[in-house]
Amino acid sequence: MSLLNRRIPHLQASYRLLKRYHSTASNIKPLQGIRVLELGQLIAGPFCGSILGYYGAGKIKVEPPKVGDPLRLWRHVDKDGQSPWFRSLGRNKKSLCLDLRSEKGQELVRRLAEESDVMIENFKPGTMEKWGLGPDDLYKVNPQLIYTRISGYGQTGPYAKRPGFASVCEGMGGFRFVNGHPGQPPVRPNISLGDSLAGLHAALGVVLGLFARNKLASSGQRPGQVVDVAIYESMLNMMESIIPEYDRLGEVRQPSGTTVTGIVPTNTYPCKDGKHVIIGGNGDSIYKRLMLAIGRDELVGEKYQTNADRVKAQELIDGAIAEWTSTKTADEVIDIMEEASVPSGKIYDAKDIVENEHINARGMIETVTVGSKEDGRGWDIKIPAMSPVLNTTPGSTEWAGPDLGEHSKDILQNVLGLTAEIIEDLAKEGVTKVK
Repeated sequence: MSLLNRRIPHLQASYRLLKRYHSTASNIKPLQGIRVLELGQLIAGPFCGSILGYYGAGKIKVEPPKVGDPLRLWRHVDKDGQSPWFRSLGRNKKSLCLDLRSEKGQELVRRLAEESDVMIENFKPGTMEKWGLGPDDLYKVNPQLIYTRISGYGQTGPYAKRPGFASVCEGMGGFRFVNGHPGQPPVRPNISLGDSLAGLHAALGVVLGLFARNKLASSGQRPGQVVDVAIYESMLNMMESIIPEYDRLGEVRQPSGTTVTGIVPTNTYPCKDGKHVIIGGNGDSIYKRLMLAIGRDELVGEKYQTNADRVKAQELIDGAIAEWTSTKTADEVIDIMEEASVPSGKIYDAKDIVENEHINARGMIETVTVGSKEDGRGWDIKIPAMSPVLNTTPGSTEWAGPDLGEHSKDILQNVLGLTAEIIEDLAKEGVTKVK
């Protein structure tokens, strides 16, 4: 038997072991075993919960018994009266109906918090304290709790008590001022960007809080802590260099339309098929390849060598690129740019995203089923997957956003140990709703 043949059984055994390891590891999620109690509604708090649930946390979503989270009815609604948006944002969550304005509902939340690792709330500051569910109340029963709070302006400071919608906070955080065209009113993006960014920051805060628990406990401090997320601060975090530039140079960055201030060329350009492409040719060597590819050799040389040089000639350079793209279809532009190793791409709408081969190959579009044929539903719905992609302990969507109160009985029985009779009485009193 040759050496190669003698090694084949060993290699096959190693492959089987490796395959088994990856198969087992893929069933492990980084937040597995962490229980999250979500009291938030609409977008910021629930998005934080969606992220945590995607990566394995057990999620209990508390909703008002009558209508639930208002997001269930926002924008378009499906045949069953629920919004597709909620089916996406509510993924991997268990719905428990509790009336937080009732003493019994508050007591049940207190008991659930005692059994949880993380709690998320995005009510107006002071609301949780009014219900006897503030940090000082809950740390008496669970000193390890990561108490996560999302509000417009944070829990402290002169603006803390103000109602803080994302639209307003996007303005205070500096985003709305720079997002628009010179001489025109600021533009709002057609998504709730501030809420989503706040949810993302809150998820980061939760993970940091969980990571710090053992360190705090070993130093004799309370293991749990409050994660205080302000929507306006989540926007401010994204504002790159506008603060130091103002401080050092007195420069107030202005809206710049489809360009980015001080970086040339990077813009949106029209094509002859009515579409637009984005071309980022702002690296020195990239710029040279771009100009040669579009036949504008005269715009290459010492006069345009650095970004600082090109900023002075922005109108000329952008005009030359737009003149060239206007003679091509979007696909033709991208093919030529790809050949020249110049970053470019089309502007995608929802249809483009869902049908794109790369996005699908990366697993960024997931399909889940709502209900079943037995209950008259059983339709599939496509929802976006979440990022980052972890290759050993990936996240996943296990089920679509649940029906209102779908898990009330299960949670009250199996987490809190209530009897069926007590649960029935709570439902009669309007404290809960059992599906």
